[in-house]
Amino acid sequence: MKGSLYIISAPSGAGKTSLVGKLITEDDRIVVSISSTTRDMRPGEENGVNYHFLSLEAFEAKINEDDFLEHAKVFENYYGTSKTSVDNQLKAGKDVILEIDWQGAQQVRKKIPEATSIFILPPSREELLRRLTGRGTDSEEVIAKRMQEASSEMSHYNEFDYIVINNNFDIALQQLKSIFCAHRLTQNRQVTDHKRLIQSLLED
Repeated sequence: MKGSLYIISAPSGAGKTSLVGKLITEDDRIVVSISSTTRDMRPGEENGVNYHFLSLEAFEAKINEDDFLEHAKVFENYYGTSKTSVDNQLKAGKDVILEIDWQGAQQVRKKIPEATSIFILPPSREELLRRLTGRGTDSEEVIAKRMQEASSEMSHYNEFDYIVINNNFDIALQQLKSIFCAHRLTQNRQVTDHKRLIQSLLED
């Protein structure tokens, strides 16, 4: 019983991390893919938990081996999603979530067109600004930049299969759960998961 691949994207402040975090605590069949990176490990981080920390040489070797579903260079460091790691989790029957941006999503769709993609939107620009400001960790200049980046990111909503508007956390979480539930009930998935049952039901 192979799992399914999901892409979840959102602008900063839309609540993606909180929603996905709650989702995986309530459904043990869902896991989040751990990205690989060349950046240094920060205090409190663990290799294989927060990221797979790789040397530049090891990361570039994986690029040459075509072992990334998607990768990008951000501020002199590479980040990417290992194809081997994701394949192993899918073969183990897990539904795997990739928390990536729209650019990474485009790369993944080219390699795995059947991946289900979900975009999370805030209920308004005013609420998005309130959430970003409410963190109390960023300057006005950084917040203004994040709002500008959010506008660019949200313009790609039409590239995704599903849209969840995170106005009420509990409702948005239930909508996410519904997407996973509905996908598990498609004909292809049910036939794969319950092949013997269906064959026995059709026996004369």
